[in-house]
Amino acid sequence: MARLWQYKEASEYILSVPKFTKKNEPQDTKAFWEFMGCPGNHQKIIHVAGTNGKGSVCSYLNAILREMGYSVGMFTSPHLIEMTERIQIDRVPVSKKAFTEAFSQVYEAVKQAGGTEKLSGYHPTFFEFLFFIGMVLFQQEGTDYIILETGLGGRLDATNCVPKPALTILTRIGLDHMEYLGNTIEEIAAEKAGIIKEGVPVITLDMPVKAYQVIAGVAEKKRASLCLVGTEDIRDLCFHKNFIDFSYQSRYYDYIRLRLSTGAVYQAENAALALRAAETLFGDNLTVGKMENAVKNAVWEGRMEEVMPSVYVDGAHNEDGISAFLDTVRQMRLQTERGRFLLLFSVVKEKNYAAMLQRLAAEAVFDEVVFAPLDNSRAVSCDRLKELAEPYGLSEICFGSVEEALLWMLSHRKEEDTIFAAGSLYLVGQIKAAVLKGSKGKG
Repeated sequence: MARLWQYKEASEYILSVPKFTKKNEPQDTKAFWEFMGCPGNHQKIIHVAGTNGKGSVCSYLNAILREMGYSVGMFTSPHLIEMTERIQIDRVPVSKKAFTEAFSQVYEAVKQAGGTEKLSGYHPTFFEFLFFIGMVLFQQEGTDYIILETGLGGRLDATNCVPKPALTILTRIGLDHMEYLGNTIEEIAAEKAGIIKEGVPVITLDMPVKAYQVIAGVAEKKRASLCLVGTEDIRDLCFHKNFIDFSYQSRYYDYIRLRLSTGAVYQAENAALALRAAETLFGDNLTVGKMENAVKNAVWEGRMEEVMPSVYVDGAHNEDGISAFLDTVRQMRLQTERGRFLLLFSVVKEKNYAAMLQRLAAEAVFDEVVFAPLDNSRAVSCDRLKELAEPYGLSEICFGSVEEALLWMLSHRKEEDTIFAAGSLYLVGQIKAAVLKGSKGKG
């Protein structure tokens, strides 16, 4: 008889997976997916890889598909507060009940697969388990489309077991996760380009030549048409603090004026990439009105998100991400007549945080930078951040926790000051959890 699980038990089990399993070979991951009956394989799948912007592109594309009248399942990572955030149906995280029931199905399948010769000893990794749960739920719901965001890389990613997506998208590629993906932009691009499939259209950005050449080479080998969103496709970007507008060059309607409900300058590029992907799928059936409504209504948490009045969190977690974050902060600085800009910075060990701190110091847009360690085993200590920041004169202020740092900043800021937090999506999640805790306390 199958065990009856509760959500807390299921989520704790998944969190414990890294302690007793190893990274699986792609053929084993695919074999288990096939053992389960290839859930989701008969739905239209859009596969997204890249270094920065993946989640945002997924979110904009989700909004466009919904505007076109389609039901959409979306699998992304990481989550900010609840594990269920990774699996959304029609832009809403699945319920804890549905998540737990799908978890139980995957768990039982793992036990059964263990008794076969081909999958003896197999156990899904943390990421694989969540991916399989998502695919089970998307199939049960019968969504028209499934949007899959890769975790790390692409070639060896669990999501790459899907053999024939409708479309693949490659966002901006940079130097991140180098311990897994390679030491050069070409090596990393090759890993990301591993999602390109025979004859499946590829949408990507105008990016550094070395990365683009790798992607173009793989696309040519796979006989996959390659569509590029270039700098000329995004014009006349105007910043308005809590929203931006810009002109996007459509394949069918020339330039269209669009508004995004975010002050994050970098989101214009991500929205344009999603629009070009949708135009590839739907042609001129994607009308100007649908484009305008979709991107205006799209929301992606943790990307220059205002979680409290004048408190912004951004998931920038590598050097390119910090640069994009600073582009927006610089624009806000130009439009702010009074007040200080304060930054809470925290990061995990595997990131190139020395380069991130150097970039923060070079821009000099913050009046004060404070540090706090993440509640995470991979957190960089305050002492280490202070040591690296000292030559730049960045900060001598450290706190024991993210929540302690946030409370101090809120209590010491003046009314006209603006608070930012960046360095990790884990930081975003912990701040959002602290804000939620505070709002419940007031209630």
